[in-house]
Amino acid sequence: MNQAIWHEPTVGRNERWAAHHLHGMTIWLTGLSGSGKSTIAHALADRLTSGGVYNYVLDADNVRHGLNSDLGFSDHERWENVRRIAEVARLFADAGAVTLVPIISPFRDSRSRARRIHEVDHLTFLEVYVSTAVEECERRDPKGLYAKVRAGEMSGLTGVDAPYEAPQSPDLTVGITGESIDDAVNAVHRLVIDRINSAH
Repeated sequence: MNQAIWHEPTVGRNERWAAHHLHGMTIWLTGLSGSGKSTIAHALADRLTSGGVYNYVLDADNVRHGLNSDLGFSDHERWENVRRIAEVARLFADAGAVTLVPIISPFRDSRSRARRIHEVDHLTFLEVYVSTAVEECERRDPKGLYAKVRAGEMSGLTGVDAPYEAPQSPDLTVGITGESIDDAVNAVHRLVIDRINSAH
């Protein structure tokens, strides 16, 4: 039984955002390992910062070194990993940060839940599908994971021997064949700035 009682803040979201010229939201970048999610997120963070937009990259790999260090890679643990990160992203967005979340998040239901908890709290959630083909991800293989799977040294890699349920109606798709990182960053940047401007 949950005995915790919700405590309403003295300073509400609207006051906080207005006082600091903020507009929080979550940009959820999903795709295979090696698709370019983190590269896009960090390049976008640099551009937003240069433009005076408060932001934070909540990198899923980094979170596994702390908050989610107790989780492995079973389907249930992957779902729990996404659940926790979604909750943290919601808090960051509420605080006023444009929160960039590069995370594989292979299951549609967990991504839908991430969207839902934001929308219930009247926060913008934008799903960006980095749709780089698995062949290109394997060619890049920045972490050496694909090579390990092919060598029989590991298993459970999303998109190879573990499932990935691609988004059916993302807010934006990038990473298509021939598209540069700059093109992808430009597209996501436009999406973010349009949402900020439409709110004013």
